[in-house]
Amino acid sequence: MTIKSDKWIRRMAREHGMIEPFEPDLVRSVGGGRVVSFGTSSYGYDIRCSDEFKIFTNINSTIVDPKQFDEKSFVDYKGAVCVIPPNSFALARTVEFFRIPRSVLTICLGKSTYARCGIIVNVTPLEPEWEGHVTLEFSNTTPLPAKIYANEGVAQVIFIESDEVCETSYRDRGGKYQGQRGVTLPRI
Repeated sequence: MTIKSDKWIRRMAREHGMIEPFEPDLVRSVGGGRVVSFGTSSYGYDIRCSDEFKIFTNINSTIVDPKQFDEKSFVDYKGAVCVIPPNSFALARTVEFFRIPRSVLTICLGKSTYARCGIIVNVTPLEPEWEGHVTLEFSNTTPLPAKIYANEGVAQVIFIESDEVCETSYRDRGGKYQGQRGVTLPRI
């Protein structure tokens, strides 16, 4: 297994549409203003958060149950900045749409800029032949409101290529999140 470099990421994005839209360089400013960086880094790709959010609320005093998730536990919000209440979380999606090659698995880790503010970004691995917008989970671990900036970097995807192709891919087994678009809630 090998971790893939910026050169490989650029080639796969260009030739196979692995990431769309794709930023071939690491962007640190937009229109002269500083942003949380996004785009291709040395051994990964820094993904952006779109402006579509689902902010968790407990106004209905429900129990969080992944088998019977109540959509009324979220408030939909669209905007350039999402404020997450203290000790709560929000879901969002990436700007980028991914098409993962059959021989590749990705691991995604939150950016240190958010981690240093007590904001945890959680993303599960992107499996071989999975495609879609990535659903992001932001946990505000602080006792204060926390901001998430749309269209800026939030996490880094690391691409790991196996020496052999997997026997059964995510597409082969009909994965329930295949082809997801927008913020996707839990499914059973």
